[in-house]
Amino acid sequence: MTESPRVAVVYGSMLEHEVMSRVGAMLGRFGVEYDETVISPHRAPRALLDWCAELEARGIEVVVAGGGVNASLAGIVASHVTVPVIGVPLRGGGVSGLDSLLAMTSMSAGVPVAVVGLDHSTNAAVLAVQILAVADPSLRAKLAQFKETFEQAAAT
Repeated sequence: MTESPRVAVVYGSMLEHEVMSRVGAMLGRFGVEYDETVISPHRAPRALLDWCAELEARGIEVVVAGGGVNASLAGIVASHVTVPVIGVPLRGGGVSGLDSLLAMTSMSAGVPVAVVGLDHSTNAAVLAVQILAVADPSLRAKLAQFKETFEQAAAT
């Protein structure tokens, strides 16, 4: 029997799939179950709100939201849930994603979004694992091994 997903990955368009699929690949390295959904906050706003309303009942503990030229998705999700939301600003548009980065880091007080670097979806996955590991000793052990391996690879 497969465990329920603990992380939800969401982005607004299949154009963002290449970058955002790396979240699932990294979560898989840690054995963290996730689901991946494409919902446009502009073309399907009611579907997005329904999706947000179901997250906590489904056992989702962290959301990773990717956003391109209009980086509103992470903020909309964060305003409707109580679980941590990690934003992944995606490169694109006239200023190569800088607008997405600035929008995600400038959320209103009380609506936090943790933000990683442009297109750094793997960092978003590692951050999600770190959040989950606060209450999960087996994930903490996997993180320690990951970081040790990462350090060793950097030293060679």
